[in-house]
Amino acid sequence: MSLIIRALTRQDYDQWLPLWDGYNAFYGRSGPTALAPEITGMTWQRFFDAYEPMHALVAESDGHLLGLTHYLFHRSTTAIEPSCYLQDLFTSEAARGKGVGSALIHGVYERAKLAGSPRVYWQTHETNLTAQRLYDKVAERSGFIVYRKIF
Repeated sequence: MSLIIRALTRQDYDQWLPLWDGYNAFYGRSGPTALAPEITGMTWQRFFDAYEPMHALVAESDGHLLGLTHYLFHRSTTAIEPSCYLQDLFTSEAARGKGVGSALIHGVYERAKLAGSPRVYWQTHETNLTAQRLYDKVAERSGFIVYRKIF
């Protein structure tokens, strides 16, 4: 399988959307708990706004998108350089176990280095053991636990 990791383009919407929907369904954001369409619309717009720190890469093979990753840059109180947060990572079911996720993560690593960011980090759900097996190969666990309050 020839795999290309590249920046998302506006022409990718029809193939990106099912991957995005699959990602959200995986995390229980479907049916009555689905993201509002305006959130998906705004997310899509942000990828193409030069003033937004949000970016997207896709994995493509033979003209078909197999996966996506969304990442953003932000400031930190502990570094001068920007930090890179890999927010979303998803591959189609057919692409799993074929190196697509790893290639997408490494694509973010490359973009972070180009942006002068010395750090890429992300989080995953504690029950996502399949993803953790990949993550343990390409990064180190920080030991931090995420807390949140939703209003």
